[in-house]
Order: sequence, then structure tokens, then C-alpha cells
Amino acid sequence: MQTASRSATPASALRSAWRSSSLSLPSPPHTARRATAVLLSQRRALSLSQTSRPQLNAASHQQQQKLHAAPLFSKQTARNASSSSSSEALDKTPLYDLHLAHGAKMVPFGGFHMPVLYSGLSVSASHVFTREHSSIFDVSHMVQRLFTGAGAAAFLQRVTPSGAEALEPHRSTLSTLLQADGSGGIVDDTIITRLPDIHGCAQFYVVTNAACRDKDDAYFAAEMDKWNAEAGHETLQVEQEQLNGWGLVALQGPEAEAVLDHILDHTAKTDLKQLLFGQSLYSQVKLGHMRVSSPLLISRGGYTGEDGFEISIPASETVAVTEALLTAGPEKVQLAGLGARDSLRLEAGMCLYGHDLNDATTPAEAGLSWIIPKERRSADAGFYGADVIAKQLSPKSKGGSGVQTRRIGLIVDGAPAREGAEIVSRADGSAKIGTVTSGCPSPTLGKNIAMGYIQDGFHKAGTEVDVLVRGRPRKAVVTKMPFVPTKYWKGIAPA
Repeated sequence: MQTASRSATPASALRSAWRSSSLSLPSPPHTARRATAVLLSQRRALSLSQTSRPQLNAASHQQQQKLHAAPLFSKQTARNASSSSSSEALDKTPLYDLHLAHGAKMVPFGGFHMPVLYSGLSVSASHVFTREHSSIFDVSHMVQRLFTGAGAAAFLQRVTPSGAEALEPHRSTLSTLLQADGSGGIVDDTIITRLPDIHGCAQFYVVTNAACRDKDDAYFAAEMDKWNAEAGHETLQVEQEQLNGWGLVALQGPEAEAVLDHILDHTAKTDLKQLLFGQSLYSQVKLGHMRVSSPLLISRGGYTGEDGFEISIPASETVAVTEALLTAGPEKVQLAGLGARDSLRLEAGMCLYGHDLNDATTPAEAGLSWIIPKERRSADAGFYGADVIAKQLSPKSKGGSGVQTRRIGLIVDGAPAREGAEIVSRADGSAKIGTVTSGCPSPTLGKNIAMGYIQDGFHKAGTEVDVLVRGRPRKAVVTKMPFVPTKYWKGIAPA
């Protein structure tokens, strides 16, 4: 895998970062020391060699249809896979063999072999099971990065509109990497988590998309070179390390808390009820045979709209942790693939980069203005494209520019609308006013849903439009998102 040039943190420094982080684990000192020793041993065993990542041509659309994936997803797979020689090998996540053992049907995605579904469980059935119980998704193809240094927060506040400086330890925020040309375009979307400082230096855990790996690597390499050259003094330098080879699993659904609590090492006295959406902690889990895992970074959140957790795991423990989660029983938790993950995220109104977001889309157009703190909504906020985005956040009536196009949700009659379908005005069927970027049947609603961009003025909920599906106009109604109410855990509601 490729790592941003001249930005790799020495492995010893990375181990120190995780050693410091593990001290935040609320467990007795001897337990923390023992778990940290295990973690360091595994980190030494894990090769961080930065080799080139070969990629593979996408499977044909017909092949993916045979896998019974959702039509939108098979199209995504084709677009997100590499265009290099099909003779080159794809990467495998630490769970590759486990997927095959459970009857997974694999597809190329983001440079990896990934499960799209499992035998005996359709995409729709897996989707419904997640909404009613819980599912485990392998998201180890995502790129896990650590940014460390006294200037790390300020650096992230240049390349994203986030308020990284104001984040408290173990707090996360959704954000976007922004084009350095000042256009306000989105390079990628990302989750930023602040970890406890190490030796007085800030450290951030940043997860980016697998399909954008090469682009993001080049982006961070250029931006960190620029930053470190400008910073000059060594104490303001920023370093980056990719956790290549590590596992990342998402446990999602209403029974996710019970499933995870079932395997927590409760000598750490971890109370998941106190871990709210957007927060994280370090804890250990029981692996069987009187073993416990290394301290694992457990973040509450996910990509389905359900309550859930994302767990970062050393490669050598990823299978054991996943198998431990599965011991809760098939009536509570099952493995799920990319097909269900896509329909779940669409119901939740969440964007998929390369489809609902791209280099030309700004956060304001994408309906993501909420990721920008109020104190950073000015032209002089200091992030790339701040002047453009600040103007878009203010309507013309108040001296701004507003936006010409907006991301919206649609309920579509008849056949489902797929990516690329044109949205036209009902008053003038020849007038194109937008484009669908994602669409699928909603297993939860029993209706066809879609996401897309539409001209300003047509974006209000309840507006009727037509969507051209196979050349035929289908009535659609602009709808607020999420399509299905989210169920994030934000604490016990007051009586």
C-alpha cells in the first residue's frame, strides 16, 4: 500500500502514540500494562512496509448481477475498482478467509476483495436483519490514518472545515477534505477523532475512503510537505502514519450494544451506556480461552443510521474479535456485506463519495453545512475554499451567493431510479433540473428511494418532479432525508 511520501511516522513513534492512548483505558494499571504489552508485540509483528498497492479491473456488470447484489451497488463496484490490468491481485482484509468460510460472495471494491452478500441471506434480508437486530460489516478496506504533532489540529483545520482544535479527546466529527485550489470542492469525506495527546502533541485518528486512497495519499503528501515547510520549527511539524493491515469492523443495529457488551472485558468497568454517538474509548474484549484483546479503539457511530460501533483492531486479532462478536448468536448478530451497507446508508441519507459527492461538489451544495462549526463559517476561517463556501452558506437576499444546486431525497413511483437518471420539471418535461446520484428500493419503506442534485428552487420537500427511468418519466416527490429515522444513542432521554 502506498503511504503519503515523506509523511510517515517512525514505527516507534506510532507505538508510543498507541501506548499513550491505551493509558486512557479505564482499567486497573496492571491490566492496562499487560494489554499494552500485547499491543506493542503485535505492532512489531505487523509489517508496515509501504509497497505499491496493485489494483484490478472491475468485474463486469453481468457478473455482479449474478451475485444478486443491489443494482446500484454493482454499478458502484464497477466504477470504484481500478482500471489497471486485471491480472494484478487485489488486497485482502484480515477477514478474507472468514468471509469465505461463511459463504461470502466477493467482489472487487476499493482495491480489495470484499463481501457483497453471504449465501442464504439476500441483500434485502441482510438489510432488514440489521434494522431489527445487528450485523457485522468488514470495513477494513477503509484507510486508517494517525496525524501527530503540535500542529496537527491546525493542519486539519486548513484542509477541512472542521473545528479540530475544539474537539475534546475521544470525540469525533464528520468532515470533508477540500480542494487546495480554493474552489470548495470535496476531495473525500472523512471521520476525524481526537485521541489523547502524546508528550504534549495532539494526535488524530482519521478514516478516509478506500476508493480514494491514491488520490488522498497524493493530497496529504503535498499538503503535509507544504505545511511542514511553512511551519519551519520542528515542534510544529505534523507526521502521518497509515495503519496498513489493521482491521476495522462496524457492528450496527439495535442489538449492537448488547452484542458488544457480551464480550467486553468488564474488569475495565466500561459502561457502554455512557458512550454516546460521536464518542470513543479504549477497551478490551474477551477472546476465549482466558484471553483478552489488546486495547481497541471503539467509536460509537456508523454508516447505517442505526446505533452501533466501529472497532479498530490489529490485524492479528481481527478474526478473533469478529468471531467473539458472533458468539452472541445468529438470532442477534450476523455478517453483512456491501450490498446491505449501501441500501442502509441510502435510507439514512448518507453520501457515498464518487456518487453523491465529488471534486466539484461543495459542502454547502451537498447539504453538509452542519459539519462546519459556526465560528468557521466566514471567508477568513482559514480552510481551503472558505470564501466560496461562506458565500454559499448565505442566500443572495443576505448578500451571499447561495447555491445553484442542492442535494435532495426523492420517493420515486414505479421502477427504481438509478444513478445518472435525469430529473425533469413536470411543468416542462424537456427541462432537465437535476440528476440522480444514488437510488434503490427501500426494504424498510417498501418504496423506491433516490438521492440526487436539483436546481435551487425545486428542492423543497413535497415538490413533484419527473425522473426519467429507461427513458420514461416517473413521478417523484422531493423528500427530506433521512428516509428512515436515525437511532443514534445520545443518552437516556429525561423523564
